[in-house]
Amino acid sequence: MNYGVLALTFISVNLDFFVMLLFLLRRYRAGAVMTGYVLGTLILLLASYVAGAALHQFLPEWVLGLLGFLPIYLAFRSDDDDDGAHEAANPVWAVLITYLSVCAGCNLSIFLPILVGKTLTEFMMTALFIGILSALAVLFVRGVGRIAGVRQFLERYGETTMRVCYILIGLYVFWDSGLIHQVLSLI
Repeated sequence: MNYGVLALTFISVNLDFFVMLLFLLRRYRAGAVMTGYVLGTLILLLASYVAGAALHQFLPEWVLGLLGFLPIYLAFRSDDDDDGAHEAANPVWAVLITYLSVCAGCNLSIFLPILVGKTLTEFMMTALFIGILSALAVLFVRGVGRIAGVRQFLERYGETTMRVCYILIGLYVFWDSGLIHQVLSLI
């Protein structure tokens, strides 16, 4: 197993979510964010391992593009800080669902080819390595979020920036998966 390739793969498929981690760390405790993020990452790795080539064999890639509706929904849903709704929700669950909705299509399509044909031992080593990288990423992003300029920007523009990021991620998933091309070919 090439750990350099795994690290590069992890960073490339999660780079956009590192920005989202800034927002999540402002809202929830670091431990809850780390737990939700690591669980989400491991769930997607397991799904990639189990699905293997079957996902590509039975589902056209544009179907995965439908996942793009999830981050767009998150951008437009009412999430008023004054109503107390986010305090009542389980923060680990909130981070997990956010991660899965934003990163599922990309992570599955990137990790599938890497994990196809790997033994259970190789998969377990990969999962441990990626789990550690996930925890380290949360700690790094938490440190970046403590920089005064970053903190001030997030206080002033954080909510709007997060909604714009969700919309852009959703539109990217539509485009990257071929969903837009598929819809246009029907017209």
